[in-house]
Amino acid sequence: MSPQLIWTSFSTIFRREVRRFTRIWPQTLVPPVITMSLYFVIFGSLIGSRIGEMGGYSYMEFVVPGLIMMSVITNSYANVVSSFYSAKFQRSVEELLVSPTPNWVVMAGYVLGGVARGLIVGLIVTIIALLFTSLEVQHIGVTILIVFLTSVLFSLAGFINAIYANSFDDISIIPTFVLTPLTYLGGVFYSIELLSPFWQGLSKLNPILYMVNAFRYGVLGVSDINVAWAFAGVLVFIGLLSGWSLYLMRHGKRLRH
Repeated sequence: MSPQLIWTSFSTIFRREVRRFTRIWPQTLVPPVITMSLYFVIFGSLIGSRIGEMGGYSYMEFVVPGLIMMSVITNSYANVVSSFYSAKFQRSVEELLVSPTPNWVVMAGYVLGGVARGLIVGLIVTIIALLFTSLEVQHIGVTILIVFLTSVLFSLAGFINAIYANSFDDISIIPTFVLTPLTYLGGVFYSIELLSPFWQGLSKLNPILYMVNAFRYGVLGVSDINVAWAFAGVLVFIGLLSGWSLYLMRHGKRLRH
């Protein structure tokens, strides 16, 4: 395919993904904002006022970057897994696979659609957070880059989950039993300095801990981990999941009936 046709294919898939979640915005954009607002009220204002400072900041300031990142992760993932599995369920994905469109273009269109939803929800949650506290971003480059790379990573994870899923029930297994526990134990609500050395070591095996702390470093300038490790880990996982996705598409595993 010529570069112009590749761009046309990519932009068509991407625009369709954005139209899909913006058309049903009461189901895709409003619920996470309501959920995060409740977190801000309960953990930030009510419970946080009794906790005091954490990492040199009020608990509300400390928890906001984690909650923003949590909304980006869950929405990037949810958008791609639901959209691509729906296309697979309706057999429309087979039309994409037999078309001249390269597999990487199909994958990029769906992934960037998930990134768009994750970033839009993250931006709305940030605006809501400013009603509760003030935020002064310390490292704007780190903040933008880590939130973008994280949304790419979890969009790819949602893409792979959708390929393997055999039913709509299957697309909720990973978010329920893997993603949610890792996110809640990923330093969103606390600093791992509060944990014993054993649990600190165990927590460092959780990849979401690095992403949350890198984003917190970008916003507040504090982190429990080396931020360079966070970027290295995210880039490695993006490379691995991209290769895995393209392998599954090339062999038509779980896609062709």
